[in-house]
Amino acid sequence: MAHAILAEGLVKRYGSIVALDGLDLEVEEGTVMALLGPNGAGKTTAVRVFTTLLPPDGGKATVAGLDVVADARQLRKQIGVSGQYAAVDEYLTGFENLDMVGRLYHLGAKRSRARARELLEAFDLVDAGDRPVKGYSGGMRRRLDLAGALVGSGKVLFLDEPTTGLDPRARFGLWDVVEDLVRGGATLLLTTQYMEEAERLADQISVIDHGKVIAQGTADQLKGQVGGERLELVLVDANDLETARTALASIAVGDIQIDVSSRRMTVPVSGGSAVLVDGLGRLSEVSVKVQDVGLRRPTLDDVFLALTGHEAEVEGTEGT
Repeated sequence: MAHAILAEGLVKRYGSIVALDGLDLEVEEGTVMALLGPNGAGKTTAVRVFTTLLPPDGGKATVAGLDVVADARQLRKQIGVSGQYAAVDEYLTGFENLDMVGRLYHLGAKRSRARARELLEAFDLVDAGDRPVKGYSGGMRRRLDLAGALVGSGKVLFLDEPTTGLDPRARFGLWDVVEDLVRGGATLLLTTQYMEEAERLADQISVIDHGKVIAQGTADQLKGQVGGERLELVLVDANDLETARTALASIAVGDIQIDVSSRRMTVPVSGGSAVLVDGLGRLSEVSVKVQDVGLRRPTLDDVFLALTGHEAEVEGTEGT
């Protein structure tokens, strides 16, 4: 299968800061690639290079078979981009926003108007299409912004943190739209810090840290790298957390995570239900009372924590 996006040794510096440090990435046509990484990992910088907004300082990248530097002008006609914030004019109507984008793509007046109406219908915005955007909800603005990325009919789309700040209902609705785009043959590069979003939408996930890809695979493959299960406990008394940590240390196969505020412990283990029984027995021996307990497979959050050393931050946005 052909590559819709290909990066080889991409380097980008901002003064003394190295945002991309030899980034390698391959995205096949008709698939979704999710870039996961902490703030400042280089996700947004990578998107800006792929979309010709920033020239790389080293390495090479092609999108839709076109070089991001040498073929920048031609490439811009082949892609759609939705940034971290909805790039819409709130004083124009939804229709006027899309019509304006069409004019900027040089589609001509008639085609721009027709394309605007097509996209308003596709994104369930027909009823709001002739209203000023300042009256739109956050989810409606996001859908309009994504529609704007499709005005030029680009087959390679870049969505940078598309659902940050949306409520769950709006987020789920946007996921449905994205899945429809992929079924229609689009290739998607998605940056996100929502683990559930990456797991639902992505065919492949690349974890980026310090400007490099440090792991790549399907969600199940990445979980397999972490291995084992997770014994999750909520204690009756937060003062018992350290006692519990000591009691369970010998059955843990990795670092034990503690959240004092919720009285919760997460213990990486292996051995299935037998280790659950063993762990509860050890806690009983030291008189630690358990309010809730469960055994689960690793999640993408566990993968992220294991690979980057800290949890994902879902409320902020990154500058690089």
